[in-house]
Amino acid sequence: MSLAVVYTRAQLGIEAPLVTVETHLSNGLPGFTIVGLPETAVKESKDRVRSALLNSHFEFPQRRITVNLAPADLPKEGGRYDLAIALGILAASEQIPKDELHHYEFMGELALSGDLRRIRGAIPSAIACGVSQRTIIAPTANSDEIALCESTTLLTAPNLLSVCAHLHKRHLLTAPTAPPPVTVQYPFDMSEIKGQAHARRALEIAASGGHNLLLFGPPGTGKSMLASRLPTIMPPLEQREALQIAAVKSVASRTVNEGWRTRPFRSPHHTSSAIALVGGGSNPRPGEISLAHHGVLFLDELPEFPRAVLEVLREPLESGHICISRANAQVEYPAKFQLIAAMNPCPCGFVGDRTDRCRCTPSQIARYRDKISGPLLDRIDLHIAVGSIPIADLQKKPDGETSQAIRTRVIQTRAVQLARQGCPNAELRGKALSRHCALAEPEQQLLAAALSRLQLSARSYDRIIKVARTLADMGGCEQIATVHISEALGYRNLDRATDQRITSTAPA
Repeated sequence: MSLAVVYTRAQLGIEAPLVTVETHLSNGLPGFTIVGLPETAVKESKDRVRSALLNSHFEFPQRRITVNLAPADLPKEGGRYDLAIALGILAASEQIPKDELHHYEFMGELALSGDLRRIRGAIPSAIACGVSQRTIIAPTANSDEIALCESTTLLTAPNLLSVCAHLHKRHLLTAPTAPPPVTVQYPFDMSEIKGQAHARRALEIAASGGHNLLLFGPPGTGKSMLASRLPTIMPPLEQREALQIAAVKSVASRTVNEGWRTRPFRSPHHTSSAIALVGGGSNPRPGEISLAHHGVLFLDELPEFPRAVLEVLREPLESGHICISRANAQVEYPAKFQLIAAMNPCPCGFVGDRTDRCRCTPSQIARYRDKISGPLLDRIDLHIAVGSIPIADLQKKPDGETSQAIRTRVIQTRAVQLARQGCPNAELRGKALSRHCALAEPEQQLLAAALSRLQLSARSYDRIIKVARTLADMGGCEQIATVHISEALGYRNLDRATDQRITSTAPA
């Protein structure tokens, strides 16, 4: 029977659904038809496959060729199906054996010479293939990516001829070399920061509980410097988390280099569009929030971002993912990131810095701050004032704690949270929040009085409790105490600013 079945994988977000390539040769006028909702690049594979077969010294059947990419309702795009289609034609025409095909999944774009070219999104396909307990055969150019998937049986090939030789058992393909163990190293260290003890503690709290952080103060006080050092004190990535980050990079056509075990730090410019930030486009691609998955998204000069762009962050900050809907598909990307933002207290930046340089009117400051909506501000757990550093402190040598010392405490605190509830405190929701962040009567009364006076929302209430839970964990306390609630309230500076001329001086 002139029918062959070959398996491959499509790309849908960071998912890789199975695609069955069914190839049938029938009598009639010679022709080549591909069905199964192929897009333009897939339809063009007819010419690439024909030339690749002829240039690899195979016979191209002069019969009616029908290729079905099942399931038929799943959109197919790109050149990733070329290798599977070519092997289907060879198997249906009995130029290669069919018996072993069901043990493999094939992916790769064919050059006209028969060479295999790199494809986008190889890691999700390799992960899904491992779940199906098949062996994946991919282009040699993708070996650096798929070698990260240790649970999958992997083979790489430089061209079509080598794949066929493997199926004939004449010359077996080899597995890519697994990457060496990676030691995470950062070019920055917390010990380089002079002064700013209040902000340094806030960074440790944010790293310990996974909380979002807003730094505000005059220009040149070290806000960007503080934010860039947050990844140096965050806990190391687990293998599963690192592989998710590598999968997002693979889908976004970015090189997965030796730093794949490092938490990402993304810092988009304030001229970025909403699509650049959250992802999208006619063929949806991941945006900055997905590239910052399990890492840090740093938004410097927060009020300079268009308000409409900032508002698209509200849903992913809560859900940890972004769903992009288009007419022909719905794609979901992970976006579990830590938001770190920095802003000046006024348009000129100098209000409250004791130099009396600011000439901004209250209405100008109000318009400046109104660029950040209340719902977005509610989703930021810590609002930290970063004051000017005295000249005497600037002239001293840095003598603060190193990132390694702080990171050791952060890892211990995070281990307590994972053992108790299985997630960082910032991710507590619903019943888990009520169970693990229960308050005694004095703490309830203190928090109720603060909410009434500051007119905080229910979301702010939950955020304060989560920060207090982190403070208790850092202090080794099983119960949240009044001191923890008081300190957590102290980190909501922007909530308590009744007039628009906020001070940017950190508390002593």
